[in-house]
Amino acid sequence: MWLYLAVLVGLYLLHRWHRERQRVPNLAEKYVLITGCDSGFGNLLARQLDARGLRVLAACLTEAGAVRLRAAASSRLQTIILDVTSSESIAAAVAWVEGRVGDRGLWGLVNNAGILHPTAPNEWLRKEDFVRVLNVNLVGLVEVTLSFLPLVRRARGRVVNVASILGRLAFFGGGYCPSKYGVEAFSDSLRRELRDFGVRVAIVEPGYFRTSMTDIARSLEALERCWERAPAGVRESYGQHYFESFHRAFEALLRTRYSSDLSPVTGCIEHALTAVHPRTRYAAGWEARLRYIPLSYLPTALADWLLAPALPRPAQAP
Repeated sequence: MWLYLAVLVGLYLLHRWHRERQRVPNLAEKYVLITGCDSGFGNLLARQLDARGLRVLAACLTEAGAVRLRAAASSRLQTIILDVTSSESIAAAVAWVEGRVGDRGLWGLVNNAGILHPTAPNEWLRKEDFVRVLNVNLVGLVEVTLSFLPLVRRARGRVVNVASILGRLAFFGGGYCPSKYGVEAFSDSLRRELRDFGVRVAIVEPGYFRTSMTDIARSLEALERCWERAPAGVRESYGQHYFESFHRAFEALLRTRYSSDLSPVTGCIEHALTAVHPRTRYAAGWEARLRYIPLSYLPTALADWLLAPALPRPAQAP
């Protein structure tokens, strides 16, 4: 019996391996638009797909970022300045892309642009702190997707949304985790709606990776600014000792848990764009696969206990 079971498992894994190795033909004729290409995942992905021969349309927030990327890529790669929070900027980008792809349509849309800060206990933050992050990570992503969908449908192409394992487990306060939960929900509904059009929608859930968003100095500075401007009553409730402990724990997380190798993430995105049979979800990085994804399936009370950082009780906690 065990022998038959082992054979069945082996055949299943062989079949899956074979399916996932099949690639879409004529990649050199396919256009892919990537947002957030100034640095990080987007920058590496643009260069990676360009090296594979795809026609990359890289959207950067700044001209300096666009210049650096063009210098590191082939002449096939083209750049455009795009602010995902501006409807006018998005409309201009749609017209620019349509002028290049024509009747072929847009094979791939990669929604990668995002911001992280400020992150802190929720009570230390203001409404505008949440709105700033949500406007980029969720509302901007939604508007970009809706604006480019006609071109993607024309190509029967792919939409790849970069979410996060923090879209499954909210590890800290601020707008980042809610925005990534929203990306997960939007992607799920979009996938079902576009299935009959031949459009595939994939979600990539990176673990901890070191990019410009997770710069240690900037992250700690943003945390300190949130604490300093929190109402006096809030600071009294938590106490200086709590803030200092939280600051140390946050710094330790940034220094020890983040990987500088971004290729697991860009490899997942490339597979979602180029595989004949892409997955609907990709967990990028071993920590995401072996720790956070399994944690997301545990009973809530157990997951809360395992995720709770070792912090003192707030000063005025009963």
